[in-house]
Amino acid sequence: MLGLFLPDLFGGNEQMAYDVQRAHSADILFIKMKATMWMITFTTAGFLIGNIMGIFDINVLQWMWDNTLGHLL
Repeated sequence: MLGLFLPDLFGGNEQMAYDVQRAHSADILFIKMKATMWMITFTTAGFLIGNIMGIFDINVLQWMWDNTLGHLL
């Protein structure tokens, strides 16, 4: 009766274990692909924002230096 509700839970169904392993490998692959896509997107956006800030003469590093350590020297 227990086998009706929990089929092959404690048995040796190698095909099911193989399929679960392959599905997990595919999930990991898709997670890596998504992470790579977002990494490329954010890197490109960062470069574009930095170049646009340079065009408008916005100097973040100089502003940080002036407001933190620049007044000590």
